[in-house]
Amino acid sequence: MLARRIIPCLDVKDGMTVKGINFVNIKTVGDPVELGAMYAEQGADELVFLDITASHEGRKTFVELVKRIARHLNIPFTVGGGIGHLNDIEALLKAGADKVSINSAAIRNPELINQMALHFGSQFVVVAIDALEKDGKWTAYVNGGRIPTDRELFSWAKEAEDRGAGEILFTSMNHDGTKNGFACEATARLSDELHIPIIASGGAGNMDHFVDVFIRGKADAGLAASIFHYREITVPQLKQHLKNHGIPVRI
Repeated sequence: MLARRIIPCLDVKDGMTVKGINFVNIKTVGDPVELGAMYAEQGADELVFLDITASHEGRKTFVELVKRIARHLNIPFTVGGGIGHLNDIEALLKAGADKVSINSAAIRNPELINQMALHFGSQFVVVAIDALEKDGKWTAYVNGGRIPTDRELFSWAKEAEDRGAGEILFTSMNHDGTKNGFACEATARLSDELHIPIIASGGAGNMDHFVDVFIRGKADAGLAASIFHYREITVPQLKQHLKNHGIPVRI
């Protein structure tokens, strides 16, 4: 069994790391360069940097900030936010990103996934899906969770895989920031129906939630923000806890 990955997430707005609940009530929690370096030193497997207002405000991700963050890292680093064209992706990869995450742009122009996979390779392509469950149906949203679409989570994830996505980053908007646990049933279904890694995001509140999403949710990676940013748990503590529960991790 492959080692499960722990991925701290840096949601960035106006150059600072922020965190909210259910995609609203945003609060500043620290400097992304300092936090990124700290998580790398703690032994995080990867890092995700998402410019959470780039798509909504029509801006490009700050390439210079990506360069600053990358200089302090020795672990894989994914960047997303405001990406719509191949030249955006090329600039981010040159700035030091190891992978690029697309969300709103992928839904508006699915062919972009094919183009990315063709030009850069599927291993560089992460398709992020922010989805909200209501009455048993998971609907994908764009623009940082502000606008619902006609895309359904599972069919859209499958299409993304077929187009060349190397990973799916699934965030449950129902669970985001609540610290009540991940959306394990939906994550498990994605893992069963797709052949590429699934990164689970939204709802981590304690170490047992990660145990749950790796065992019951069948996730390949667990992503979290606030529990790491507020020092509620550390990456080494979490990895040891997972190891104690028989979950393979890199320590």
